[in-house]
Amino acid sequence: MFGIPFIHAIQQFLLHRIEVAQSVGLSPNYVVIDPGFGFGKTLDHNLALLAELDGLVALGYPVLVGISRKSMLGALTGRKEPKERVSASVAASLLAAKAGAAIVRVHDVAETCDALKVLAAVEAHRVDGLKDKGDHV
Repeated sequence: MFGIPFIHAIQQFLLHRIEVAQSVGLSPNYVVIDPGFGFGKTLDHNLALLAELDGLVALGYPVLVGISRKSMLGALTGRKEPKERVSASVAASLLAAKAGAAIVRVHDVAETCDALKVLAAVEAHRVDGLKDKGDHV
């Protein structure tokens, strides 16, 4: 599956699964893309997926990111215990939201909401024409 650029392989896989679901009657209104951080992916795959998340957002379906406390964050920070990965989880959620993720699944709701409020306030003050993918937050 990864003979082509990673994000393109993931896009093709997800589009195929969406086509299958729609062929049996699932309305596009019920489709949410979950790229599956951590599931069968290396650290490099997960980092590429987060870095190129806007490529999945561009498919036109809401994207759900469940990256909270994942082992990839432990590998990056050296934090072995999931409960020690709050800061990394919040940072990853902010990156996902900035890339256009419609839903972030988190363990640390208050901390993530606070960070998203700061992001939304900053994005609201960007000069028109320079706003980016974080406008929806």
